[in-house]
Amino acid sequence: MSYPVTTQPQCTSTCYQSQLSDWHTGLTDCCNDMPVCLCGTFAPLCLACRISDDFGECCCTPYLPGGLHSLRTGMRERYHIQGSVGHDWAALTFCLPCALCQMARELKIRG
Repeated sequence: MSYPVTTQPQCTSTCYQSQLSDWHTGLTDCCNDMPVCLCGTFAPLCLACRISDDFGECCCTPYLPGGLHSLRTGMRERYHIQGSVGHDWAALTFCLPCALCQMARELKIRG
């Protein structure tokens, strides 16, 4: 005879809970770092490859379908930055140079 579960396990002090943070710079704060801004404007694929390498991924990742999206989502997850896959998609689809610059600045700040 099996017994149905009537209560769900609750988080105790040993559960991992983290505080979500924001990006250190905004999506349109491109001019905060002029070398990154110029690279994102005139050579966005070069900047994307550098971001991928700095993040610890293969520099070819941006050339893969969905590669940039996975990098941005991975960065949010690693650094506990609030957002969603939908926000990542919108930023990379409609503001690609700005999104790349924001990612590069975040990696610079977080070291």
